Amino acid sequence: MFKSTTETIPETGAVPRHIAIIMDGNGRWARERLLPRVAGHHRGREAVRETVKHCVERGVEYLTLFAFSSENWRRPPEEVSVLQQLFRAALEQEVSKLNEVGIRLRVIGDLEPFGEVVMGLVGKAEALTAGNSRLTLTIAANYGGRWDLMQAVNRMVAEPRAKHGAFTEGDLARHLALNFAPEPDLFIRTGGEQRISNFLIWQLAYTELYFTPTLWPDFDARALDAAIASYQGRERRFGRTSEQVSTARKVAKSRAEPRRHRV
Repeated sequence: MFKSTTETIPETGAVPRHIAIIMDGNGRWARERLLPRVAGHHRGREAVRETVKHCVERGVEYLTLFAFSSENWRRPPEEVSVLQQLFRAALEQEVSKLNEVGIRLRVIGDLEPFGEVVMGLVGKAEALTAGNSRLTLTIAANYGGRWDLMQAVNRMVAEPRAKHGAFTEGDLARHLALNFAPEPDLFIRTGGEQRISNFLIWQLAYTELYFTPTLWPDFDARALDAAIASYQGRERRFGRTSEQVSTARKVAKSRAEPRRHRV
C-alpha cells in the first residue's frame, strides 16, 4: 500500500505518476453544436480513448477518471439512462482492447445500483487485466469522496483489532477505494468549473490542481500537455521550505550521477 503524502514525502518527476480527471463539459459541447446531450457523451467517450493513449505515450502510470458521481443520479432520468448504457457498452467493447495493449482496468465506487450485469462485467474486466502494468486506468462510477471515507471508516472499525489506542491514517487508507494507487500528482478538471465536486477528497490533499475551460470532448494531446507543463512549473514542497526542496533535489541528483572511477 502506498504511503499518504502527509506521512511521507513522495518521489516526484517531470511527468506526473498519477493523473486524476473530472471530465466535465459533454452537455455544453453538444449544446454549442445544437446537438442532443447524448452526442456530447458519445464524443466524450472518444476523448477518453485518446487521453488513455496520450497518457501511455507520456509515461503516466495511473489515470483515474470521474465518470459518474454519486450525485449524478439527480440528473434527468433519460440522461442517467444514457450514462448507464455508455458505461455498460464501454465494459463490453473496450476491455479487450485495453488488455491487448497492457492496460489494467479498475473500477471504484458503489456499483450495486448499476445491477448484477454491470457488476459482473466489472469483475471480469478487472480479472482479465489484473496482470497488466503499462497503465492502471481507474474509472470512478457512482463514486463520491464522502462515500469513500464512510465506507472506509465502517470497514476499519468492523475489523478485529490486534492493538489498542487511536486509529492511524494508515488504518483508514488501506480501506479507501483507491488504496492500490499512489495519491494523484495532478488533478485536472475540464469545462471551466473550479471545484473538486466530492472527488477523492482524502487523496487530493497535496495534489496539484489544474482547471481548464476546454470542454471534455475537445480535450486532446495538446490540452494534456498544457496541464502537464503547468504541473512541471510548480514547486511541490509537501510542507517544506523552498530551500529544503532545493537541497533535496541536489542530493537526489548527486546520488543519480554515475560515480567516476579514479585512474
